[in-house]
Amino acid sequence: MATSSVRVLVVDDFEPFRHFVVSVLQKLPAVQVICEVSDGLAAVQKAEELQPDLIVLDIGLPKLNGLEAARQIRKLSPNSKILFLSQESSADVVQEALGLGAFAYVVKSDAGSELLTAVCAVLRGEKFVGLRFAGHDSTLSSDAQASESVRQNRVTRTLSSIRFKRTSARG
Repeated sequence: MATSSVRVLVVDDFEPFRHFVVSVLQKLPAVQVICEVSDGLAAVQKAEELQPDLIVLDIGLPKLNGLEAARQIRKLSPNSKILFLSQESSADVVQEALGLGAFAYVVKSDAGSELLTAVCAVLRGEKFVGLRFAGHDSTLSSDAQASESVRQNRVTRTLSSIRFKRTSARG
């Protein structure tokens, strides 16, 4: 049996929300959550140790905030893609996060409708910011201008592609 190809580290200090994120990620057959941690220092340590493909990272973390953790992770695990999932919704914070090399930014209150879309975009190597940022500074991302139907089509195509790759890998 083929193993999941995308290894994910989930970082959030609120355990029930962390469990929600894991349950959402488990809807993608090619995604495997390899570790969950609750603070920024642990995130840096686990990123260096595990070298995950994707890190879902909160900003408001104890011991080391997510932005500073991302700065350190970029150096210690340069191939890991970062997706920020935070309650911070300031355009300035989003720009800083993307400026640190993050591939995506989703506001927690929008996670139910945007997290899978964001993960699929990141897996395709694309940048993603939530729809709530459409109309803000265009440097945030052109994806913020995309309609929900276009996003849904991308998710469907990516899910189909991921399923096909897993099925093919078994053969």
